Amino acid sequence: MYRPSPTQGIPPHPDRHTDEDIDVELKGLLSGEQTPGKSLDNVEDAHDRPWSPKRMACVGLGLVLLILGASLAPPYLGLGSSNKSPHRNSLFNGAELRSNGTHDFKRTVLIVSIDGLRADYLDRGLTPHLLDISKEGLRAKFMKSVFPTLTFPNHWSLMTGLYAESHGIVGNNFWDPETNTEFHYNKEKSTWNPNWWFGEPMWETAGKAGIITANLMWPGPPKTMSGASSTYFVPWKNKVPLDNKLDQVMRWIDLPLEDRPQLIMAYEPSLDQAGHKAGPNSKLVNKTLAEVDLFAKNLHNSLAQRNLSDIVDIVFVSDHGMTDTSHPELVYMDDILGEEGLAAIEHEDGWPAMGLRFYPQTNASHYLDVLLNAAAANSEKFDVYTHETMPWRYHFSNHKRIAPIYVVPKIGYALTTKAEGDVGMTKGNHGYDNDEPSMYAMFVAHGPFSTNIKDVNNARSSLATRTASALLSRVPKHRKEWDFLSRPAYVMQGFENVEIYGLAMKLLGIEKEAAPTNGTAGFWDRYF
Repeated sequence: MYRPSPTQGIPPHPDRHTDEDIDVELKGLLSGEQTPGKSLDNVEDAHDRPWSPKRMACVGLGLVLLILGASLAPPYLGLGSSNKSPHRNSLFNGAELRSNGTHDFKRTVLIVSIDGLRADYLDRGLTPHLLDISKEGLRAKFMKSVFPTLTFPNHWSLMTGLYAESHGIVGNNFWDPETNTEFHYNKEKSTWNPNWWFGEPMWETAGKAGIITANLMWPGPPKTMSGASSTYFVPWKNKVPLDNKLDQVMRWIDLPLEDRPQLIMAYEPSLDQAGHKAGPNSKLVNKTLAEVDLFAKNLHNSLAQRNLSDIVDIVFVSDHGMTDTSHPELVYMDDILGEEGLAAIEHEDGWPAMGLRFYPQTNASHYLDVLLNAAAANSEKFDVYTHETMPWRYHFSNHKRIAPIYVVPKIGYALTTKAEGDVGMTKGNHGYDNDEPSMYAMFVAHGPFSTNIKDVNNARSSLATRTASALLSRVPKHRKEWDFLSRPAYVMQGFENVEIYGLAMKLLGIEKEAAPTNGTAGFWDRYF
């Protein structure tokens, strides 16, 4: 059953990796949150003499074992069962009713995407509210986008937990050789056609579990191949004021229990637009960054005013970063392929990378050799890949929509032709290697789940610190670098955005209904 959004004039839609330990972030992130360890300057040491390598190794091994033991302790020592949160024992029971003091609510998850918010934008001193939210909750060092680091592939990865090669949205624009049609991100004929979009988005999984959902302009189709749609759907419209989006989200939150969505997804593109127009280091980006930060504050405060901080988990994410392309070094494809080579290209996918499909009657192997030789001679400028040679970490080879030859520029370079030159070149861009820090996305969250993570982390840190103190008290004064062990860690290690689907499933208590993904099985368990 599809329900109209409770807002004037907006109609409803018509119809696995290896785990890493929690990282101790010592500098830069969450400035002021960490408390320095107690100095060892005043510790009296009756045995203050040079330690032998064997002695140091034994103590070091002991500390490592203590830390590992602390990290494994919660399941056995009850460290994960803190009672600080009123709903801790039923943290993942999405059907249980919870009261904010005046009304009953079900566990609710709100996911907000701020397009183009590069991870290190949060360190500019222009986002005090997002940082405050992250101090109350948590933050990741970064969130790694899927390749290519473009808007549509990554927003569908966030929704489905799949890499681009798995969900089929392999770019913002690309050719499908099976249907002989082109996908283009700004054409409704493409974006609203469910046949382009593989995978099961989180709102479809939630709907199957009987959960009401709401979609506020998230990039993607109104309905999937199976015909499923979110309960409430507000279609994309450019330049919608942030206050209007805030009002819409809160109207959903204020609905009666039987109509209220438990999963809300919202999208905001203004920061990405500013980054393209003026570049990531521009005054316009900084101004827009402050505006989206104020939006985050108002959203957070609106939930707090309704006494929903222990009921609603709010997760801020982005899809990719942004790099300066105001003065890139241009790589002219006609200098490499010649006029005949350019004329032999039937379809060219993507930007800044180029996916090349040559006409069937063309000797594509010849032009591939030409491109490979050029890449070898200009390795600092670009790489050339086929499905067989594509880096495994891209997870970008196993789909017919991926062009057979892919030219990927390095940061600081742009692919073009002499006819095109730098016409249409934006001052900021993305789409580059997803291991580049400037391509990193961000993750900030607050709510009952983040409180749980911090409680567990506090317990682990406390156990390790208390138990290690006896050993540390015997460390000579000149070994003070060891005191980092007493510092708490609230900053998560970086992780891939294909894990967000699993987080939503866990928070809503519907992990058993989850669709197959490229995420890590049990990824979030270690944090709880």
